[in-house]
Amino acid sequence: MLSRIRRKDKGFTLIELMIVVAIIGILAAIAIPNFLNYQCKAKQSEAKSNLGTIRTSQEAYYAEKDSYGGALTDIGFATKGNANYTYGLNASGTGTSAAFTATAGATGGGKLVGDTWTIDNTGALANLTNKCQ
Repeated sequence: MLSRIRRKDKGFTLIELMIVVAIIGILAAIAIPNFLNYQCKAKQSEAKSNLGTIRTSQEAYYAEKDSYGGALTDIGFATKGNANYTYGLNASGTGTSAAFTATAGATGGGKLVGDTWTIDNTGALANLTNKCQ
């Protein structure tokens, strides 16, 4: 008979639920900006990798022609899929005075807008406008 009189409430109170929601909100406020920054840096690796490929292709072209290719199609470079960057190439001179600069500029929207990378014939990779801090 005593067990019928005693009633045990089950569940959470509104205060407990509000505390959990507040904790989740604080964790999200910390985690989301960090995630977006890591995502931005991962996309930048596309530019670095492709610029390295362009440089390697340019060196192979130079070994055959004694000058650098003036267009990406000359050296056989093309991107596949949805690229985050567009690529350009500027070459000049022949023989020992030959030089080139390849650029990668971010396309689309998001945090990468305006992000620009370059590489030259010496292999110097530079980020002119870093949008991922």
